[in-house]
Amino acid sequence: MSAKPKRLVVLISGGGSNLQALINACQSPSHMAGELVAVISNRPDAYGLQRAQQAGIATFVIDHTTYADRASFDRDLQACIDAQQPDGLLLAGFMRILTPTFVEHYTGKMLNIHPSLLPAYKGTHTHQRVIADGGSAHGASVHFVTPELDGGPVILQARLPVLPDDTPELLAARVLEQEHYIYPEVVRWFCAGRLQLQANTVYLDGEALHKPHLFNA
Repeated sequence: MSAKPKRLVVLISGGGSNLQALINACQSPSHMAGELVAVISNRPDAYGLQRAQQAGIATFVIDHTTYADRASFDRDLQACIDAQQPDGLLLAGFMRILTPTFVEHYTGKMLNIHPSLLPAYKGTHTHQRVIADGGSAHGASVHFVTPELDGGPVILQARLPVLPDDTPELLAARVLEQEHYIYPEVVRWFCAGRLQLQANTVYLDGEALHKPHLFNA
């Protein structure tokens, strides 16, 4: 008898290309042992909501602009998430800073994809910043979410060179291709029970990861 699929909730704010990669992974012949049960957006016009609806996934909108403060928004967001009884919470282009209380509620269950080789270039505008700095390498990181912004332990990274003629747009497009590979891969590990977070350390197959796994594009 096969194990029951892990219930996954995805948070988005925009187009949802990483959401689409997760949808595709769940629907593929070698699919992960996970089920996307809900997609929640803080923006009612997020195109990712249409992607979810087309895939038959329940969608919810909690518009952050209608809330007076971050804490009250997070309380309603948490209530909506918990109503889905998720095993995992996936941030996929969710452009909100979450309160420590919210993050701690999902410790060890919440993953994020970030467009840089963390801990370098936390925050936004990562592609412009690495080019402006004359960086030679860039990429993307999948990490567990902790209260520190983009500071949770990194699980898997994709690394690629910054080319002499790269613009922020060209570099962003190449990084995004790698995001669509590494995020579903980490979620597969999570759904298979291979991945844990203990005392702020990542364990894969019972072994501590002292540095992230690396996928060279």
